[in-house]
Amino acid sequence: MIIKSAEFVKSAVKPDHYPSADLPEIAFAGRSNVGKSSLINTLLNRKRLVKTSRTPGRTQLINFFLINKEFSFVDLPGYGYAKVPASVRKSWGPMIETYLSTRQALKGVVLIMDVRRTPGMQEANFIDWLHYYNKPCVLILTKADKLSKTNRIKQRLAHAKALGVDVDDLVLFSTKSRLGKDAVWNAVEQLIDHAPKKETQLFNNDGST
Repeated sequence: MIIKSAEFVKSAVKPDHYPSADLPEIAFAGRSNVGKSSLINTLLNRKRLVKTSRTPGRTQLINFFLINKEFSFVDLPGYGYAKVPASVRKSWGPMIETYLSTRQALKGVVLIMDVRRTPGMQEANFIDWLHYYNKPCVLILTKADKLSKTNRIKQRLAHAKALGVDVDDLVLFSTKSRLGKDAVWNAVEQLIDHAPKKETQLFNNDGST
């Protein structure tokens, strides 16, 4: 994917704040501090389009970005960080669920997880919820550069077991080395183009193409 333009459009809380739904949208979700903003910036070849922070839980709104004037990336608030005020945490669930269940322009969700942390019930429930609403999901394991190749394989297998998915459905990604960048774009482009999932394996065992 050649990125010709990428721009912030607006932040929103509820449907009447959303931009018009004329173009396909891909949403990005995950726990706080899994590297969601860094992943989006890496995909778009931008350093600071999506603001990153060392303080988890800073993204508290739904943020819309227009890419190549052809489709949008939607950055959803991170979840699961205890130090965020309870009142804010409580608002995230309904805000995210409303967007995911009602947005007609939404073509799929990229769920981002830290490869070093075995996923819990929140991730499993989120995937089940997406299946219930018939929303395709791309599963990404970030921060792959933090582990040796052997440990990446072990953690990828552990994630697959915990989530009840095939190991080949999990893409290893690294902002630092760009591992998995092409694989993520291939998956995103399939969602945008409504292309059926290929029967052949998309990724090598290390998550690269």
